[in-house]
Amino acid sequence: MFSTMDLTQPTARKLLLVASTGGHLAQLVRLAPGLGAAPDSLWVTFDSPQSRSLLQGCRRVYVPYVRPRDYRGVLRTASIIHRILAHERFDGAVSTGAAVAVSALPQAAMAGIPSVYIESVSRVEGPSVSGRILAASHMVTLRTQHDAWKHGRWELYPSVLSTYVSVPRGAAVHPKLFVTLGTIEGYRFDALIDAVLATGLADESTIWQLGYTSGRRNLPGTVFEHMDAAQFAAASREADVVVTHAGVGSILGFLESGIYPVVVTRRKARHEHVDDHQLQIAQLAANLHVAESVDAPDLTAAVILSAAGKAIDTGSLPTITRAQ
Repeated sequence: MFSTMDLTQPTARKLLLVASTGGHLAQLVRLAPGLGAAPDSLWVTFDSPQSRSLLQGCRRVYVPYVRPRDYRGVLRTASIIHRILAHERFDGAVSTGAAVAVSALPQAAMAGIPSVYIESVSRVEGPSVSGRILAASHMVTLRTQHDAWKHGRWELYPSVLSTYVSVPRGAAVHPKLFVTLGTIEGYRFDALIDAVLATGLADESTIWQLGYTSGRRNLPGTVFEHMDAAQFAAASREADVVVTHAGVGSILGFLESGIYPVVVTRRKARHEHVDDHQLQIAQLAANLHVAESVDAPDLTAAVILSAAGKAIDTGSLPTITRAQ
């Protein structure tokens, strides 16, 4: 019988906090205060501008990047986790995914550490592959952020998106756009670029962050493949409207900055992602009225102009405690 952790009593405790960068890390950072993460908790993630920014001042270990369904990468990370557990004791282990959760949580559970997997808010209809693997292990406490599919050992945990509220603001007549496609390796998103161009709103003030969708020529405005954290924050702050792919990390980052984004979904059928989970998170954001959410062919000038008239009230944002 493996130990369990009481999530209703967020007393200070030393946690092993494990997440891939992007939406998984953004969610865990936001949830950590409610989990009672003490300053001596240890974060395990990938090295990226996002992780360096979000975890500044925190204890952390960087592991090599694990691509989706990269089983060799899972084993490589598992060996690092094994060394950590051999030298340090924790009151609990928590992960929001993705594959690194499979590397870490079963090992933590076998070491007698209460281990919890909180499925990503992007999984609206059921658990991810990582979630299914961990459920099959019967070693880990399971939580979903969606009431629609809580059942059996999958109990409900409050959605990270439910804490945001949209509010009206003055809209620009000719909005300055920031278009960001994310940085997921191996998948282009030309459909989003084409859709923005078709609205007629892109001009010399537009900033593009293309990631893997490189090689696009004659785009109006300023084009980056990658941006550091300061460049990304400045482009977001100075834009009247942010148009983004429906990555959870991107959405959460914009919401926490008070930005009401236009969220455009990557689709498996167009070879833009490994599956259609971005469609689910975009629909959730739309249902909660914290974003304009569309598929690329449905992006219009009216959608962008609607977003220009809204902002996000973040309320009281939780903050993670830092190591001394």
